[in-house]
Amino acid sequence: MPTEFLELGPKSESTTILFAHGAGAPMDSPAMTAIAEALAAQGRRVVRFEFSYMADRRTQGTRKPPPRANELNAEYHAAIEELQVNGPLIIGGKSMGGRVASMIADELFEADRIAGLLCVGYPFHPIGKPEKLRTEHLQHLRTPTLICQGTRDQFGSKEEVSGYELSSTIQLSWFEDGDHDLKPRKRVSGFTHTDHIASMGAAVSAWIKGLVG
Repeated sequence: MPTEFLELGPKSESTTILFAHGAGAPMDSPAMTAIAEALAAQGRRVVRFEFSYMADRRTQGTRKPPPRANELNAEYHAAIEELQVNGPLIIGGKSMGGRVASMIADELFEADRIAGLLCVGYPFHPIGKPEKLRTEHLQHLRTPTLICQGTRDQFGSKEEVSGYELSSTIQLSWFEDGDHDLKPRKRVSGFTHTDHIASMGAAVSAWIKGLVG
């Protein structure tokens, strides 16, 4: 079954960001839409897609649980093969989508298929289980990577992540008091969710410019 893509941003933009959803929300969820709109507002082409278990929820009305993240690697590869690009490709995603992309990034980067990896709200560990780290492959990652993370993300806070051994190719962009969707508490931080999402878009666009121009 062909992959269904949801595209925003100028088609004339040479760089494409292929962006996958998290474990529990579809490609057109409010969080995914906000991220895509912020990137498109920076003049970037953003293409979202869904893994088959999530697409099945639309067509079959079922609540299939997500498979293990590594079982989705082949589906991410398939989406890349189907996507039409005219220039550099950045792969990534929100939460689990970014984790899946991170597991296939190096083979694609070494083959000159992608220019970089973008993760928003990387799930460094399950909620409440900081001992179950999902960082082993990140220690030796060779792909240029940007991770946008809220400082109080329950899947990996700034305090926690600062103690992890991560590859020097990984750049972390922190959003003060942001949660897993980068949403802050305004009375605590002075920022709104809109502020952080717009700043995320600008940070990603500047990072891409540094990679590919």
